[in-house]
Amino acid sequence: MSSRTGVYLEVGAKRVFASAVDWPGWCRSGKTEEAALDALAAYAPRYAKVAKLPKDATQFDVLERITGNATTDFGAPAMPAKAEAKPVSRQRMERLVGLMEACWEYLDQVRAKAPQELRKGPRGGGRDRDKMYAHVEDAELAYAGAIGIKSKKHDRKALLEALRNPVDGARWPPPYAIRRMAWHALDHAWEMEDRIP
Repeated sequence: MSSRTGVYLEVGAKRVFASAVDWPGWCRSGKTEEAALDALAAYAPRYAKVAKLPKDATQFDVLERITGNATTDFGAPAMPAKAEAKPVSRQRMERLVGLMEACWEYLDQVRAKAPQELRKGPRGGGRDRDKMYAHVEDAELAYAGAIGIKSKKHDRKALLEALRNPVDGARWPPPYAIRRMAWHALDHAWEMEDRIP
């Protein structure tokens, strides 16, 4: 039985994101579709520290191409796939939520090991550990509004509740919200790892 990985490609004018449909957080970008898929494959060993991947996980099937926007080109997967608007079974939702929680847990583990002051980026900038972690939490607070939560305080339990029981009129469908939040948590976990002196 094949366990090839279904992928969404979000194609902007300057950047393409490849997102593994069934593996929230496993999402990388490149200047072309091929480069994005190559980057996704290259990160399989890192994602495997978050979730056990099947042996042939880097055999990809593109299930949908999504037209990106300025946010895509800026550096974030910004658009839901059409398939993500469809109803999701309780079993699948629990799996996706569990993987998102695993991404959060991985970020917390990296944060616990990383020093406060991280190595500077290639152009001499970049947030230190606690500012980077606060940025992830601030983004999740903003994402809460997109899934129908009105809150002034970061609350992951409330996020999980809204994903499991979607709010009518929410801008983001739950599978996309999970994909976006998991990507953001892991993207910064990996950045933190890469910048440990």
